[in-house]
Amino acid sequence: METSITANENLVSNQCFEAYSTDTNIQICTKKKHFKCNICGKAFSSNSHLREHFRTHTEEKPYSCDICSKEFSQKDYFDAHYIIHTIQKPYSCDICSKEFSLKRYLKAHFRTHANAKAFSCDICSKEFSRKDHLNEHYITHSTEKSYSCDVCSKVFSLKRYLNAHYRTHTNEKFACDICSKEFSRKNFDAHYITHTSEKPYSCVVCSKKFSQKRYLKAHYLTHTNEKVFSCDICSKEFSRKDYFDEHCIIHISEKPYSCVVCSKRFSQKSYLKAHYRTHTNEKAFSCDICCKEFSRKDHLNEHYIIHSSEKSYSCDVCSKEFSLKRYLKAHYRIHTNEKAFSCGICSKTFSQKDYLNRHYRIHKNDINYP
Repeated sequence: METSITANENLVSNQCFEAYSTDTNIQICTKKKHFKCNICGKAFSSNSHLREHFRTHTEEKPYSCDICSKEFSQKDYFDAHYIIHTIQKPYSCDICSKEFSLKRYLKAHFRTHANAKAFSCDICSKEFSRKDHLNEHYITHSTEKSYSCDVCSKVFSLKRYLNAHYRTHTNEKFACDICSKEFSRKNFDAHYITHTSEKPYSCVVCSKKFSQKRYLKAHYLTHTNEKVFSCDICSKEFSRKDYFDEHCIIHISEKPYSCVVCSKRFSQKSYLKAHYRTHTNEKAFSCDICCKEFSRKDHLNEHYIIHSSEKSYSCDVCSKEFSLKRYLKAHYRIHTNEKAFSCGICSKTFSQKDYLNRHYRIHKNDINYP
């Protein structure tokens, strides 16, 4: 940082234009955040950092890759991306010597070695694969929380927790330097591993590997047949809460919630909300891997299974496998010739619900069409 000397030998900061008597004091000034964003209020220590941040509001992307034409708002994102076009792999795993072009690829890969956890917390016994992670963890046992949010005053024990929290106020996203999609911190980590092909989570029963912990948990139930959700009316058991919630509705005859658009009634407010989205076309639930959107959370949960490549449901007639139970049920009707869906106008029957919906279009001009 440039400084100027006055007649009395004081140092004048070119950031705040105040005079300081020592180098130490002026260095403290340098670390202060004098440059404030006039949109979200976030402050920065330099004007260049403020300019880079400002692009998150304007969506300006001045850095363009001359190989694939992908654009980036910040130079460090561009620099990190550019390496994928070179054969240079400067980051090496110190356990297995595998090499990577980007540091975050190495970090994602490192999780595959996470089962070797040599460092243990002597307070809570939690284990870590790296000493620096253990040292960072120790701070969570301390009551001291040195980092305070200047927006809501919430305090944190680690600076990175504060930085991650701060984005909840600014809505600032993390940009993927490979595909340029933006995510919150939590969703960014889950998304990024889809580019590395790493599968750090391994089933202890069959050794099948998964890229995300939730896929492993869903898969594990196929081995245990564990059904943790039990109906207190008929004692039927379910392995997943969404199946259990769906089942409970059959025991309820009261439907106090009515749709203001079509007057259809529902036993629970959440069902009415989910139904209402069919009128508004609102899709509030988004997949953090492929960004596909859904109007209902259970549909999103069901969709996640597609990314896991897990096909747990097998047809006992032809052995064809399916990722979802409803896909198996729909397929099974091919063998039984069952036609469970009936047209309420002409009584014609169909084996699949989408066939019935398509059929309804021919009645659209009929007087009896609902």
